[in-house]
Amino acid sequence: MASNRRAFLAATAVAALAAAPASAAPADPLETTARPRPTTARAALAELLAGNRRYATGGSRHPDEGLLHRHALAAGQHPFAVVIGCIDSRVPPELVFDQGLGDLICIRTAGQVLDEAVLASIQYGVQELHVPLVLVLGHERCGAVAATLDHLRTGAPVPGHLELLVDEIAPAALRTRHLPGDWAEHTMRANTVWVRDAIRADSAFAAATVTAARFDLDTGLISVLP
Repeated sequence: MASNRRAFLAATAVAALAAAPASAAPADPLETTARPRPTTARAALAELLAGNRRYATGGSRHPDEGLLHRHALAAGQHPFAVVIGCIDSRVPPELVFDQGLGDLICIRTAGQVLDEAVLASIQYGVQELHVPLVLVLGHERCGAVAATLDHLRTGAPVPGHLELLVDEIAPAALRTRHLPGDWAEHTMRANTVWVRDAIRADSAFAAATVTAARFDLDTGLISVLP
């Protein structure tokens, strides 16, 4: 009898849960908490660096990912930063900056190499969506940089489309070749700063602040480059 009674109570509980109205479900805090959007380059950079600190210390909030927010974005987007980063699978901008849907325009090429499609994408963000900040994000141990240095050391031909990457990164490598320390690190920094300066010099992006930063794979922290 006891086992029959337990079965009856369990079935009753399941039926009650199934019949409960949807409003009885616990609220998703991601759905109900509206975050203020940065409207200046300074505020946008502060938001990115604050999000990165959360990511690096294991406190990511994964904001702006809820169902209601996704539905609201269907009507229009208002991102607050353009991030030009590398394709490296270890450096996804939305994760390392702890941002969500509709927050960032992410443009990724190996070694942050620029081409006309990248420049047009930046221009769309700056001129059409009025994004106040463009951030060029390099990272240590970049594979595109390593391939460039291997080519310069050995003189071996570069296969296929990879030649474009080597041609674009090689000037930064040659400028830093004789500096003491880690040649790859010097090249990555020089290339990231060059990309930043090339974007700054283009009048199409005059309405935005353009800065450069470095991602540390070991600590997860991002630091702004001078």
